[in-house]
Amino acid sequence: MAVPARRVSSTRRDKRRTHDKLKAPTVVRCKECGEIKLAHRVCPHCGSYDGVKIKNV
Repeated sequence: MAVPARRVSSTRRDKRRTHDKLKAPTVVRCKECGEIKLAHRVCPHCGSYDGVKIKNV
């Protein structure tokens, strides 16, 4: 089994881990009802998307 020749420095280790963080989802207010919803999705409260009624709720 391969064994590292040198110890990985904390800087190199942290550079590798920069993309391992979690991001909070983007939330916006609905144009129709004003409720908070996920961006680029149909509003679960009123069923509209970009000011157009998509589904009946």
